[in-house]
Amino acid sequence: MAMNTSSKYDNINYKKVLMQSGPPSIYDLITKTGKIGTIRKLTLGEKDPTRINKTILLVGETGSGKSTLINSLINYAMGVEFEKNVWYQIVQDEKKSQSESQTSDVTVYEVFGLEDKYLPFSLTIIDTPGFGYTKGTEQDVLVSERLLDLFNSRDGVHEIDAVCLVVKATDCRLSDHLKNVFDSVVSLFGKDIERSIVALITNSHFFSSENVLNALKDAHIMCAKDKDDQPVHFLFNNAQKTERNKKNELALKYAWVSTEEQISQFADFLKSTTPQDLTKTVEVLNARIGLTACIHNLQERIEFIEQKQGVIQQTHEVLKIHEQDMTDIKEFEVEVDEVFKCKEAISERRWWALGLNYGGAVCCEVCQENCHHPCTLAWYPEHCEVLQYKCAECNIKCKVPGHKKEFYCTVCTGKCHVSKHVKEKQCTKCEGKCSDPTHQKTPWKYVSKTRKVKKTIQEMKDMYEKGKEENEKKTSLLETLQENVEKLQEKKDQWLEESFGHVVKLDETALKVHSMSTQVQLDFLIKKMKEKRDTEKVKKLEEMQSKMEKDKRVHQEKRHKSVILGFGKAKK
Repeated sequence: MAMNTSSKYDNINYKKVLMQSGPPSIYDLITKTGKIGTIRKLTLGEKDPTRINKTILLVGETGSGKSTLINSLINYAMGVEFEKNVWYQIVQDEKKSQSESQTSDVTVYEVFGLEDKYLPFSLTIIDTPGFGYTKGTEQDVLVSERLLDLFNSRDGVHEIDAVCLVVKATDCRLSDHLKNVFDSVVSLFGKDIERSIVALITNSHFFSSENVLNALKDAHIMCAKDKDDQPVHFLFNNAQKTERNKKNELALKYAWVSTEEQISQFADFLKSTTPQDLTKTVEVLNARIGLTACIHNLQERIEFIEQKQGVIQQTHEVLKIHEQDMTDIKEFEVEVDEVFKCKEAISERRWWALGLNYGGAVCCEVCQENCHHPCTLAWYPEHCEVLQYKCAECNIKCKVPGHKKEFYCTVCTGKCHVSKHVKEKQCTKCEGKCSDPTHQKTPWKYVSKTRKVKKTIQEMKDMYEKGKEENEKKTSLLETLQENVEKLQEKKDQWLEESFGHVVKLDETALKVHSMSTQVQLDFLIKKMKEKRDTEKVKKLEEMQSKMEKDKRVHQEKRHKSVILGFGKAKK
C-alpha cells in the first residue's frame, strides 16, 4: 500500500511503500514511469527547467553495487541521516537471478525538486545493464544503438557531465569483458570526455583503494587525474540498509558518514566539470551506422558476384565437355547451378532489449538487398538511419522551394525510394507475397543460394545475352559466358573500391575504439585486395588493423596525455 512518510523537508512529498520495518525502515520510492525513445525513464519530482541539472552515466558489472550506489545518491539528495533509521530506494537490489540480470536494460533515473538542499543541482542518472554473464559482442550493440536512441531523442539526454566506472573495492583487476564494455561506452564521446571519467569504488571500508587504482592503471583506463596524477575516484560503502543492532551500529554509522563525505566530494567534482555536448556524438554515430551498413551491403554484393562467377565458370566447363552433343542434338539440355536470392528467417533475440528491440532487417525489394541488419531501433524503414530525407531532383538535402523531399536509401544499389523497402515479418517459404495463414511470419533478410536446374542451350543463350544488341548475339555461348565474367569482375572491382573508401572514412571518424564489426570488415577487404594484388591498399588496411590491435593493448595511452585537474585527491 502506498503511503506518505515524513521527510527532513516537509515540501518533499515523494510517495513511498514500506518494504521492511527495520531498523532501518526500508521504503521503495514510487516513480513516474515514462520513455525516452525506447529507453525506460523513472522520474522523482517535477522538473524545473531554470535549475541546473547534472547527468552521469554508470558502467559496471553485475554485482558491482550500482543499485546501492544510485540509492545512496538519492538518499544524500533527500537529506536522509543515519539517526533517522530510514533508507529509500529507487532501484531494487542487484542480487537477482542470473536470468533476471540478463534482461536488464539501459534505464534513466531523474531526480528533481531537491536542488539547494544537499545537492545544488537536479540529477539524471543513466544506468547501463549489469554485465558479467553475457558473452560475445552483445554489449557493443547495446552501447552503440540504445545510447544513440537516448542521445538522439528530442526529449533525451544531450549532455553528459561524468562517465563513471563502478568497481568493487576488492577488485584487483578488471575483466576483459568490463574493459570492452567501458571502451565501447567511452568511444561514443569526444576526446574531452577524459576529463569527466571517474571511478566510483563500492563496498569500500575507506582504508585503501590501491588495488583498484592499480587495476585501472594496468587496464590502461583513461580517466581524469588529480594533482597527484592518480585516477580521480570516490569511495562508497554498500551497508546502509544492513539491519542494525548494538554490535554493528558504530561500524555502520562510520560507513554511512564516510559515504556521505565522499558523495559530497563527488558533487564538488560534478560542479567543476564542463558538460560534454552530444550533438557531434549523435552525428558521428549516425554516420558510423550508415557507413557500416554500406560496407556490409557491398560485401554481400561482392560475395553474390563471386557466386555468379563461379556458376558461369562451372557452366563453361560443362559446355566444353558437351560441345559435340550441343552440335548434334538440337534441344540438348545440361544441368547447371543457378544463383538466386531468397528470404531467410533470422533470430532477433536480444536479452537486453526487454521487448523494445524491433529487430529484423531493412530490405530493398527491387534490388533484393539487405540495406541495414540488424536494425533494432526502427519500427518502419523511414525510421532507419540508412534512409535519408532528401530531394529526388537534386539527390541531396536541398532547400529549393517546391522540390519534393522524400526518404531514399543510401545503401542499396539503386538508392531506391522508401516505398521499395520493407521491414516486417514475412513468410520465408513463399517467394512472393504469402497468403497461407498457416505459414509462420518471422523477421528475415535476403540470402543468396544456388540450386541445380536443367536448361537448353537456347535458354542459356537467352539468359546470358539478355540486353544485347542483335549484332552482338552472333558470338558463341562460350564467348558470351566469358564476357559476363569480365563484366561481373568490373562491378566487383568497383564495389571493392567503394567499400575501401567507406572503411577509410570510418577510420577517420571521431570514434576512438573500433568495434568487432570493423575488424570483420578489415579482414574481408584485406583478403579481397590481396586477391587483386593491390599492394598499396593492402598496406593501408593492414596499418589500420595493426592500429586497432595496438588500441586494444594500450587503450590509446600514447594518444592522450594525462589530464591533471585542479581537484583534490579523494580520500582513500
